[in-house]
Amino acid sequence: MTKGRLRVMLGAAPGVGKTFAMLEEGRRLADTGLDVVVAVVETHGRAATLALVEGLEILPRRAVDHRGVTLDEMDLEGLLARKPELALVDELAHTNAPGSEHSKRWQEVQAILDAGIDVISTVNIQHIESLNDVVRQITGVVQQETIPDAVLRSADQVELIDLAPQALRDRLGEGKVYPTARVDAALSNYFRLGNLTALRELALLWLADEVDSALKKYRAEQGIANSWSARERVVVALTGGHEGETLLRRGARIASRSAGGELFAVHVTTSDGLAETNPGTLEVQRALVETLGGTYHQVVGEQIPRTLVEFARGVDATQLVIGVSRRSRLSTLLTGAGTSATVIRESGDIDVHIVSHGQAGRRKLPTLGGALSLRRRIVGFLLVAAGLPLLTWILGSFRSDESMTSDVLTFQLFVVVVALVGGIWPALVAAMAAGLLLDFFFVDPLYRVTITDPLHLLALVIFVIIAVLVSIVVDQAARRSRVASRAVAESETLANIASGVLSGQDALDALVARLRESFGMTSVILRANGVAIYTASDAAAARDTDIESSFPVGDRASLHLRGHELPASDRRILGAFLSQIGTALAQRELRTEADRMRPVAEADRLRTALLAAVGHDLRRPLAAATAAVTGLRSTGVDLSDTDRSELLEAAEVSLDSLADLVTKLLDASRLQAGVLGFSLAPLALDEVVIGALDELGLAPGEVQLELTAVPLVEADEVLLQRAVVNVLANALRFSPANTPPVMATSEFGGRVQLRIIDAGPGIPVDRREDVFVAFQRLGDVDNTTGVGLGLALSKGFVEAMGGSIEVEDTPGGGLTMVIDLGAAR
Repeated sequence: MTKGRLRVMLGAAPGVGKTFAMLEEGRRLADTGLDVVVAVVETHGRAATLALVEGLEILPRRAVDHRGVTLDEMDLEGLLARKPELALVDELAHTNAPGSEHSKRWQEVQAILDAGIDVISTVNIQHIESLNDVVRQITGVVQQETIPDAVLRSADQVELIDLAPQALRDRLGEGKVYPTARVDAALSNYFRLGNLTALRELALLWLADEVDSALKKYRAEQGIANSWSARERVVVALTGGHEGETLLRRGARIASRSAGGELFAVHVTTSDGLAETNPGTLEVQRALVETLGGTYHQVVGEQIPRTLVEFARGVDATQLVIGVSRRSRLSTLLTGAGTSATVIRESGDIDVHIVSHGQAGRRKLPTLGGALSLRRRIVGFLLVAAGLPLLTWILGSFRSDESMTSDVLTFQLFVVVVALVGGIWPALVAAMAAGLLLDFFFVDPLYRVTITDPLHLLALVIFVIIAVLVSIVVDQAARRSRVASRAVAESETLANIASGVLSGQDALDALVARLRESFGMTSVILRANGVAIYTASDAAAARDTDIESSFPVGDRASLHLRGHELPASDRRILGAFLSQIGTALAQRELRTEADRMRPVAEADRLRTALLAAVGHDLRRPLAAATAAVTGLRSTGVDLSDTDRSELLEAAEVSLDSLADLVTKLLDASRLQAGVLGFSLAPLALDEVVIGALDELGLAPGEVQLELTAVPLVEADEVLLQRAVVNVLANALRFSPANTPPVMATSEFGGRVQLRIIDAGPGIPVDRREDVFVAFQRLGDVDNTTGVGLGLALSKGFVEAMGGSIEVEDTPGGGLTMVIDLGAAR
């Protein structure tokens, strides 16, 4: 019997349209004459989904009794007996009721496929077994229903049903996914924009891996050896040198330029194990590879370039990153092409990036001294010692009466070459030796040094003059090149340290580290008032011969350098470092002083506001109460019972307002001073809500309650109720007359949330933080609604209990205040 084909609609989150797509495809195939049966579908009450089910044959479900509760499950036996050509099976990761023949729906699907029936099913990315931990980290929700990766990968076709995160949130807000009562909690918890974006990326990457596996399988079956650049795969070649970190970061940047790019790091060793590598450096680079999201590989090969290219082809690499060769030009000339050239020649369709070893911003400043390095001078002398005898032997083998001119020119060319390589001293030695060898072996009388002819002496002088002139040109060119190189390095260093200080960040750490790297010091320590505050060191480079020197930075700081002695040419750039470090220290002290004065300024602002409130907002209720009491005590006016009752009511209202205002001012003072007393205990949130409604004297219907069963919260009952009263009073004030505020509870990730939702005008995003600032009222023009302390106190109360208050948009317009508290243990 031919096994059925499995087709899966994969979604990043509930509501993206997997079931809708499955039913649409089922209807399309049914219209072509295919025998299609809906084995099981979960419409979740969505009208559009229900409309697609109409007209399709629906298999009756099987009733399962579990502990007195009747559960509906897919009737597998009935489906196998019906034996349609195609079965639509929703929610592949579903767990069946206890007592079922198969515990999971995907196991039932396997049985359907074995019966030769094709299946179209649906699953969300959070239900894939290998991604369960990642999804939990993103959403904070542990998925109980999972499906093995192998089951999904064995599907004949997996289709991603994609929907942009904001579009899904819009659908949710319109009530197309969940009932209206669940919309706010869903938008603020699982369906946050960041969560949906991360889940969507996870789904795309998983599907990309699946497509990649299919592509590899096809290429293997078709015998295709060339790499297909479906996505970037970057291989970085590591030699064990310190340049590896630069190469890895460059490779990671290249891989990150395309979605789903992969990074491979490979170190090739020869079978004899004689390659010079640093195991410690390789271990550090292995850790860096893992941090960058790549994988580390170590392979053995006789020919390193060819082995490297073979590895790159084996992983279908599109990019190969190698370091520039560390061999000198002379070594390359004498021994042939190096690794870089061989890799480029063998790479074929793989792009090769050759990266310089010098890390950006980490180059040591070149020193000023001799124009040519000691190494070049030694090479020049070696060239004289080995080249002159060889050249003399070769020319002597072909000596004739007619070859004198060419012999002289050849020796002269050799002197020029030595001057170019080693400078003036090797060139002078070569010129003198060449003149003597020319006279001894090629000028009659042979094998004797006799300068009888003035022309011979003139030839020797010309040899020396040419050597000196060429050496002077080479020396000046090398000196100017070194000076230019140093000027560029100094300008880059000055630009970097200046931008670090001007960026507004604390640049001391970067400046100290940069100074150590620029001058190649073992360690640099910045001390302030005798205490080390910043240190940059390289313990591996420490030597017993290191010299320590110190330089003052301002009046109270000093910089201590350990390593080699700085030459006079480096003191100028050191002065720039000291100046910038001094500026950074001054900025640091100013920031510290500003931070120290901020609480004082805040207390002063609060004190000023309190005085203003006492002088203005207390005056109104106090004046009203005084006027009412004065009227009651007046003997010259005959007051009726109605007048007396109105005056008493006015006095009562004014005194209540006065008491409430004084209480808020005292609470604000205690919050500012940090002496607010409270006691946390397990507390039922619905009791707090009812208490707040009673305190505000609200009648049924003035507030819509959507309270669900949530855990107890850890809070102080008095403070929490006062916070809820303040927030609810604010919502009542701004809600339209025909749309009462809504109070709803929900739970997410061990946190309990109370939402107070109004359909009022809302608050602009840039003004939302202002609502929690003391003595601020929206518009600052209404003097009849308090002093602007209610929300500020509510935020202080809730945060004191370990919670938070956030402001969100209400779907359809308005404002939602979310009080978030920890669940009681």
